Amino acid sequence: MARTETKVLTAHVPLPLAEKVDQLATRLERSRGWIIKQALSAWISQEEERSRLTREAIADVDAGHIIDHQAVQEWANSLSTDKPLPVPR
Repeated sequence: MARTETKVLTAHVPLPLAEKVDQLATRLERSRGWIIKQALSAWISQEEERSRLTREAIADVDAGHIIDHQAVQEWANSLSTDKPLPVPR
């Protein structure tokens, strides 16, 4: 198996969170380091996706692809009626 380069990172973690990491490590029969790497990888992926979606949304606004707030409000208000309006486009 190929080894990748690593770097040790140090962080002060509140005791309740550290205890949860320990509990997970025990339950999953994994090391603390494995648990932390999984959590950090998931968080970074989430933040990268959030950034991508934000850039995409800003590009849509810049291109004029927007829906009037009033139209959305009227649509939302109509959802509880007998004749809901079509989704604004």
